[in-house]
Amino acid sequence: MTGYAIVNASVRTLDEARPEASAVAVRDGLIVAVGSEAEARAAAGSAEVVDAGGATVVPGLVDAHIHPFAPDMVMGADLTGCASLAEILSALEAERRRAGPDDWVLGWGVSYEAFGGSPIGSELIEDAVGGAPAMIRFMDQHTALASGRALALAGVTGPVEFTEGAEVVVRDGAPTGELREPGAMALVEAVVPAATERELYTRMVGTLRTLNAGGVTGVHVMDGSPATFDLMRELEAAGDLTVRAIVPLWQKPETSFDEMRDQLRFIGEHGRLWRGGVAKFFIDGVIDTGTGWLYEPDTLGDGLAPFWPDPDRYAEAVRIFAQAGFQCVTHATGERGVRAALDAYLAAGAAEGVRHRVEHIETTTDADLARFPREQVIASMQPLHMQWREEDDSDSWATRLGPERAGRAWRAGDLLRAGATLALGSDWPVAQNDPRIGMAWARLRRQPGAPGRRTFEPDQRLSGLEALEGYTTGAVATVGESALGGRIAPGLRADLTILAEDPVVVDADDLPDVPIRMTIVDGTIVHTADG
Repeated sequence: MTGYAIVNASVRTLDEARPEASAVAVRDGLIVAVGSEAEARAAAGSAEVVDAGGATVVPGLVDAHIHPFAPDMVMGADLTGCASLAEILSALEAERRRAGPDDWVLGWGVSYEAFGGSPIGSELIEDAVGGAPAMIRFMDQHTALASGRALALAGVTGPVEFTEGAEVVVRDGAPTGELREPGAMALVEAVVPAATERELYTRMVGTLRTLNAGGVTGVHVMDGSPATFDLMRELEAAGDLTVRAIVPLWQKPETSFDEMRDQLRFIGEHGRLWRGGVAKFFIDGVIDTGTGWLYEPDTLGDGLAPFWPDPDRYAEAVRIFAQAGFQCVTHATGERGVRAALDAYLAAGAAEGVRHRVEHIETTTDADLARFPREQVIASMQPLHMQWREEDDSDSWATRLGPERAGRAWRAGDLLRAGATLALGSDWPVAQNDPRIGMAWARLRRQPGAPGRRTFEPDQRLSGLEALEGYTTGAVATVGESALGGRIAPGLRADLTILAEDPVVVDADDLPDVPIRMTIVDGTIVHTADG
């Protein structure tokens, strides 16, 4: 349909000029009218009508931090539901039986807590994988555990020097199998048999369809290269790109400044539904393994080293891209990492209309938090990552930080009250990519559907409207496109999500189960509840 009217709806526009309506008209990928059924029918220029049946229409939901085009991160057994070492081993045994006799045993999504405090080492999984080469990724995608056979095939026999904050963990001179950060993980990944291009493509298309089924109309991709731009063209040409995508260029410590400058020519890369113009950096790792960069060491003495061994070099890399007009995006979980990103942005400046952003911000100080609105830096967060916290603070994240720093966790409420722009996302495959779950966690700060569970930092809870804005107006403002979308108003892009109930007023415990009736991207209906 090139033109149609959505009628019999409750339209939450997030637009001050007309906050509510009962109908929307769409034509040629744009919203052409918002108002009554008669107004929408007249403006649509078509006899086509979509009866919403009283459902709620909101601006299209955008996941502001996700990895949808990295299917190698979700190969093998899904271990996200494993709550104990016994469950991990059972899942790996099943994967071993499923795999061929010469195949690797792979898995992803395992939590640190599932190991029950046991030292992470390959000896724990050897029997379950039957001596086969094996590699399992942890839920944060910053740590992996490789079997002895996998290490041998990769030629990993002891400590390895890296140009980034990565580590092959060794004990008594021998590798334990624990691999921290991408550089170390890549040693074993290099010998894992690669899936075919068609297999990877099919997985990616499946991920996009799953996102659409969850009401997602847009994604901010958090890893990319010039080759990713080629993938975007392929997906779009085949009609398989069913989200609007922002695609960055990932910069690593080993990337030379000359190589970075050569990438500046890609600033204008784009299609109808995707564009570049963004540079992505990591300044630290994750709190759970001691690679998040902190002001003071964590309780195990870790956390004092950045991911880029030379932070000044990171700052210069930011300057190269910022001065060329790119938006800069930095992963920073620890408060010292947050400050390093803010310092680099302040020194580099930003092109007109461009605002840099910091990702995760799992713990931060009052002084650094106040800089976000003052220096016009975007806060991009994932409150649903709190799902791995234990009520008694016995989880690895809280244990490493200690009570004071853990009490400054995911300060979404404080950032909004300070006047910062907040974008919300999932970091899938780290966490669930369903924005209904993400909004529920932002509102509850505890497990949805479990009202008796502890609420973490209750003063940081968001309202229903604030949570929705984090996935709509905030996410769109983050990439400088407020004049194009994020609201429902004439002339804006027709990216729309239709839910059975209003996500702002529905009980947050029930929100994850509210049906998605329809998802619309660029005026095209990409998902309906009936398939």
